Amino acid sequence: MSSMDDIDREILNRIQSDFPITPRPYLAVANDLGLSEDDILKRLAVLKKKGLIRRIGGNFVPEKLGFVSTLCAAKVPKNKIEFFAKEVNSHPGVTHNYKRNNKYNIWFTFIAPSMKEIEKNLKNISDKTGITDIINMPATKVFKIKAHFDL
Repeated sequence: MSSMDDIDREILNRIQSDFPITPRPYLAVANDLGLSEDDILKRLAVLKKKGLIRRIGGNFVPEKLGFVSTLCAAKVPKNKIEFFAKEVNSHPGVTHNYKRNNKYNIWFTFIAPSMKEIEKNLKNISDKTGITDIINMPATKVFKIKAHFDL
């Protein structure tokens, strides 16, 4: 966290759960925080380049849009974790990807229009990375919680 200053933290706190729905959302954030829109955009670009932000986008309830979601777990050797995570993150349907202290050490969520598409993407991930031990656990009931990280 040392590569962020207090202003960066304020910006991230503001946008992660209360993103303005306006034609110029970053101007609204800038006005709220007493900054310029250009400063907000530049700071977010730097945070993204540093890898502190993976994406900025809306979250939706997949089922209400006719999509499906799944939780996946993979057994990845330590020397392949970064490579595997980068491949997983290259898929737009991946919403979370994290390391756990478990024999299945990489867990990620995947959303797509169909389970067939998710299975195809999981096969592609396996083919590209050589990781074959990937468990697919489709959601049967989704419990949405608000995940806001106060920075």
